[in-house]
Amino acid sequence: MNIFGIGLPEMAVIGAVALLVFGPKRLPEFGRTLGKTLKGFQTASKEFEREISKAMADPEELPPTSPPDSATTTKASED
Repeated sequence: MNIFGIGLPEMAVIGAVALLVFGPKRLPEFGRTLGKTLKGFQTASKEFEREISKAMADPEELPPTSPPDSATTTKASED
C-alpha cells in the first residue's frame, strides 16, 4: 500500500500523532472533514478537466465579441 509515496508504517505514525494531537473524540470528526475536503477537490478537478477538454474540442463555439460602440469611440476622439 503506497499512497503519495507514504507506506503503511509512515501512515501508522501519522495516525498515532493525529490521535495524540486531536484526541480520540475529535479524530473521527477530523477524518470526515478531511474526506469531504478531498472529495470537493476531486470534484472541482474533474469539472475543470471537463471544461478544458470541452474548450479544446470546440474552439469555434467561443462567444462572439462585440465591436466597440462607434458613438463612444467618436465621442472619445472628439474630446
